[in-house]
Amino acid sequence: MAAPQLLDLRHLGRERVIGCYLLETDDGLALQDCGPSTCIPELKARLTAHGLELTDLRHLLLSHIHLDHAGATGTLVREHPGLQVHVSAIGAPHLVDPSRLEASARRLYGETFDTLWGELAPVPQENVHEVGPEVLGLECFPTPGHASHHVCYLDGEGMLYAGDAAGVRIVPSRVVLPPTPPPEVDLEAWHSTIAEIERRAPERMALIHFGIADGVEAHLQELRERLDTWAARVRDGSTREEFEAAIAEELGADLAEYDTAMPFWQSYAGLRRYWDKRA
Repeated sequence: MAAPQLLDLRHLGRERVIGCYLLETDDGLALQDCGPSTCIPELKARLTAHGLELTDLRHLLLSHIHLDHAGATGTLVREHPGLQVHVSAIGAPHLVDPSRLEASARRLYGETFDTLWGELAPVPQENVHEVGPEVLGLECFPTPGHASHHVCYLDGEGMLYAGDAAGVRIVPSRVVLPPTPPPEVDLEAWHSTIAEIERRAPERMALIHFGIADGVEAHLQELRERLDTWAARVRDGSTREEFEAAIAEELGADLAEYDTAMPFWQSYAGLRRYWDKRA
């Protein structure tokens, strides 16, 4: 299998915020994740740079249905009805009828929703395929924690298509952060997911935010430790302002780039909701 190609979707004109991957499968070309509808013009431009059009793609492999990873799905299928979409059984109904997903996202993002994400169109049922243990020659396995319906894909060359399950690391930076937005963060499940990834021992990880990461063992250990540190801060009463200030101190010059890729207020809100639910 040829090496996957990282496509920078330049969300809102910014580089290294949201990407997706162009890869060869046992049944032709696929995208792994696709970004939001606001990134479709840039996605088409990146495909053109590779000598391709949208209609050259056969499959879309989704890690999960959050809008920065899958928001463009319905719009792309409407334009290219042959595009086959692979997603977890939990996520599939929300592609076919995205009304609840959109309502939840509009509550979170308010008046910025349309600027950030654009159209959220339904996907015809016949285009949606629930993933199993193997998808188009790739191993597929559940990776909850960031979201209950998250899955990862692993190819035979040791490349893990990680979605958000392995956190955010804007390569070449070595800093790894856990994106913990509401409403589905589950710390216990995420620790189990990290262990499952370690058990499979991928050589590299294709991150949507952002780039192909090596040093997998150290990366996952940092993710585990920072997930616990952030969760403890919120559990022990840190305010949002205190939480964000602690991250700013950790990141230094990397602050702006990471806050754009995974806004820290969302991570605080997700962890606060997690602890409130447990209480």
